[in-house]
Amino acid sequence: MKSLPFFLVAFALACQATLIAKPLNVLFIFADDHAYQAISAYGSNRNKTPNIDRLAKEGMIFHRAFVTNSICAPSRAVILTGKHSHLNGQLTNGMRFDGEQQTFPKLLQKNGYQTAMIGKWHLKSDPTGFDFWQVLQGQGPYYNPPMNTPDGVKKITGYTTDVITDVTLDWLKNGRDKDKPFFIMSQHKAPHRNWQPGPKHLNKYDGIDLPEPETLRDDYKNRLSPAATQAMTVKNHLSANDLKLRAPGNLTPEQKAKWNAAYDPKNKAFAEANLEGDELLKWKYQRYVKDYLRCIDSVDENVGRILDYLDKSGLAENTVVIYSSDQGWYLGEHGWYDKRWMYEESFRTPLLARWPGVTKPGSKNHDLVQNLDYAETILDLCGVKGPKDMQGESIVPLLKGKKPDDWRKSLYYHYYEFPGAHSVRRHYGVRTETHKLIHFYNLDGWELYDLEKDPNELNSVYGKPEYAALTKELKGELERLRKLYKVPEDTRPLGRQKKPRKTPKKK
Repeated sequence: MKSLPFFLVAFALACQATLIAKPLNVLFIFADDHAYQAISAYGSNRNKTPNIDRLAKEGMIFHRAFVTNSICAPSRAVILTGKHSHLNGQLTNGMRFDGEQQTFPKLLQKNGYQTAMIGKWHLKSDPTGFDFWQVLQGQGPYYNPPMNTPDGVKKITGYTTDVITDVTLDWLKNGRDKDKPFFIMSQHKAPHRNWQPGPKHLNKYDGIDLPEPETLRDDYKNRLSPAATQAMTVKNHLSANDLKLRAPGNLTPEQKAKWNAAYDPKNKAFAEANLEGDELLKWKYQRYVKDYLRCIDSVDENVGRILDYLDKSGLAENTVVIYSSDQGWYLGEHGWYDKRWMYEESFRTPLLARWPGVTKPGSKNHDLVQNLDYAETILDLCGVKGPKDMQGESIVPLLKGKKPDDWRKSLYYHYYEFPGAHSVRRHYGVRTETHKLIHFYNLDGWELYDLEKDPNELNSVYGKPEYAALTKELKGELERLRKLYKVPEDTRPLGRQKKPRKTPKKK
């Protein structure tokens, strides 16, 4: 009997490999308000995140990942739908997400995937498109969280970051159909305000001074008025709860004892010190940033728990792990502690991904990507074609180290929540690799930043003659993006602005 020609043997083997190849699993780990500058893989000078760093060492870290709308609920809606806020209907935190609309988890379900959503949901309506879900009620507390399920409320004792990981691991071990591929969203509350550390980390960073950002004492000159009229400064707007001048009300006796042991002496010292001026600012900054980082220490520890399980169970080889946040955050940059702005620290978000056998370990990517891309990316990873009405781009080629020739050269951003918390004016804008143009459209005012010469965005160069040609070009690009994404004019009335929260009085 004659042997088959080589090309037929090769073809048969390729077909067999295709038939037996397993579909990829995808694990999406998501934090709330995690600043990229609070991850050591991004060069943090304040903290270490060894477990999140594993994803950078074993996969790819994205240095130019951004959001479309830097606020919690709208960001989550963009990720689920692959559409900008004006199309998915979630312009602000106060709105209710329309769970009847198309989302990528629903498309995964239709294509044989098991889907799960665990942790912070924050979209008011119940999750849809998930075979299993157990989510925090609204923002959720840091301790002892009641969690909504299809069968009612489940009350759990423990630290919420640990609890979310416990539920995630239990589903991976015991809850899923192991004959099906899975997609799971494990979404943390931490490190959202008001930054309540877990019992293990209450005293971490005690006795040391963490570095201050160089723009902590920003005077907001050389920019339009919105930078100065916000209500989110470390100096003036942190509350008594933020500064831990009183304990949370939902602690168990054991938790309260540990909490009081960590904070009571510091409260007394603060009251007796009678700090003023710059000394008070320094104290508030240290108080704030240490609690924020302590919350991240718990997140990082729990990322490690999940990665260790994937390794031990053998799931790691066939599971893509993605870590990101709903937006960036200010760790004192510009004197702030929140998000919302198109300025870099809140506009930019962490994004790290590990794809064993495909993404080269230790890869660094500097292309412009956005949370708008996550839906199509996950669909692409799972072999599902993205619908034409989704507005992002799959980053799978980037994960493979192959940048498409037509990859985007600019990004569109739009923030809507004004009047609202922290009094950040509505604005939209365009960012390229080197410049950023922002339009505060209710004021009809513009800012332009040269990111190469002014990376801290301290001096708007809008209106300067030497930038006239570039300004015209960027306005044209901004208009192109608004047409591409079908952005309507925002005609909602401004209404009455909320008064900024007063600074707590000294005791």
